[in-house]
Amino acid sequence: MAKSNGAYGTSDATEPDTTTQPPHATEDTRANTGANADTNASTDASLNAHAKQRKKRHDGHRPIIWVVAALVIVALVACIAIVNSHSRKTATPTQSDSIAIGIKLAPVSLDIRNQSGSALEQLLIGNVYEALVSRNSNNEVEPGLAKSWTISNDGLTYTFKLNEHMNFSNGDTLDATDVAWSINQLKSKHYYNSDQVENLKQANAPDATTVKLTLSQPDANMLWYLSGRPGLVFDKDAHYDAKTTAVGSGPYLVKSFDSSSKLVLQANPKYWGSAHKARTNTVTVRFLPDDNAALNALTSGDVQVLSPVNANMTGKLKSSGKYTVKANDGSDKFVLAFNCTGAKTSDKRIRQAIRYAINHKEIIASRGGVDAALGGPIPSVDPGYEDLTGLYPYDPAKAKSLMQQAGYSTSHPLKLTLTYATSIYGSELGEQLRSQLSRIGIDLSINSVEFSTWLQDVHTNGDYDLSLVDHAESHDFYKWTQPDYYYHYDNPQVQALYAKALAATDDEDSASYLRQAARIVSEDAPADWLFAYRVSVAQAKGVTGFPSRLTQSVLPLWKVTYTPAQA
Repeated sequence: MAKSNGAYGTSDATEPDTTTQPPHATEDTRANTGANADTNASTDASLNAHAKQRKKRHDGHRPIIWVVAALVIVALVACIAIVNSHSRKTATPTQSDSIAIGIKLAPVSLDIRNQSGSALEQLLIGNVYEALVSRNSNNEVEPGLAKSWTISNDGLTYTFKLNEHMNFSNGDTLDATDVAWSINQLKSKHYYNSDQVENLKQANAPDATTVKLTLSQPDANMLWYLSGRPGLVFDKDAHYDAKTTAVGSGPYLVKSFDSSSKLVLQANPKYWGSAHKARTNTVTVRFLPDDNAALNALTSGDVQVLSPVNANMTGKLKSSGKYTVKANDGSDKFVLAFNCTGAKTSDKRIRQAIRYAINHKEIIASRGGVDAALGGPIPSVDPGYEDLTGLYPYDPAKAKSLMQQAGYSTSHPLKLTLTYATSIYGSELGEQLRSQLSRIGIDLSINSVEFSTWLQDVHTNGDYDLSLVDHAESHDFYKWTQPDYYYHYDNPQVQALYAKALAATDDEDSASYLRQAARIVSEDAPADWLFAYRVSVAQAKGVTGFPSRLTQSVLPLWKVTYTPAQA
């Protein structure tokens, strides 16, 4: 199987590319007039008399001349005023050399090889660091540092041809040896997300523009994973503090970073490419976790883009006519997980009853109505997606029947605890779930914890009844095949189908196996997928090129521009 592409694909953006022209110059024009009096006189009386006669005849026409002159001056002044007014009205707005963008989550550090957190990938991949291949806003793999690639028929050998004349931001040459070194370091040092490419045995550089990857077994996700952290290429000769700065090959440099406030990116003057060359010199990314503060930053002009904006706060933005607001599809899944090995939730009837009891339409409406229903573990942007919302429609009567079969009712309720980080996800979701589940005989307590506590108690120790979290990652179905993951879900049939999906060398075959596996997972009810979170993005008029999808995970900024409206 072979894949050949150009040097770079075109990333999706909200606005078409336009070229701005400089404004018309205006000039202040003045007219200066003057008159010279006739002071010459002859001593000859006759000549003087003759001169006086001529002067009298001339003076008789002087009023007419002055009137004509005045009219000419008035006309000239009027013409100049009209021209200047027209120039001001038709002047092309000037593109700003800077733009500010507000996002919700801040990275703890910039060390993308060791530090977890989706904000790092969102901000650095494609902007500061580049990968062997890239990913567009449709979640599709396209060329990156490699301009083309081929895959052997057995799926065990990937051969990449790199672009030529590439370099890092410090001027060092970037070639195949850097690529092979970066990938081999990822494996040997177990950098973050190295487990995604566990089937990758080794990377080699036969020559300066060729990279060969050898796999232990076929992996249909390999290319996609190489568009993320596992495929990032670093300068093997550079020495820098990766927590606070970066040496990459992308269109932007890190000018400054403060995890409490902002990241400032500056156009890389040594960028090797032309397709993704930065169109705005300075991009400031502000970290705004509070919804109200974020909205104030947008309306005051401190930021020109807000991603995300609370969907319940977008009404005034839309009606003002100063902003465009759009809800974007992504891979975020709000997962209400049930501990499959829990004392009570190991009973499939209890898990099914909970799913039937949840009114998803009510929950989505309370959040502004922009999120999408999601009935299974694969979001719409990923391979293998299928609409599974019909498996567990809202049916309180059926939920009560299942609870009665399990020995519970509204007069004899089952006590369960929901553990989640209300500081991030708010208390409203928990209260809604408590209210809805109380109607079928479940007494739900809310255990409000900090996210760090959730990571330890739930994610690491698996100690919980019900848990709520936003799983933002794309291509993360593999978690349902790992019994030791905090879901504690163990189904050999699902694991076998997923293995077939990875081993398939045809994309549609792989997606078919994933669809089958996802349906089984949803039927087993190890969780309820409350909704697919659709990120609402607000931007000031005059902003172009901001990505239209997957902004929580992929945020290429090279195309973003801002042209303020003329006053």
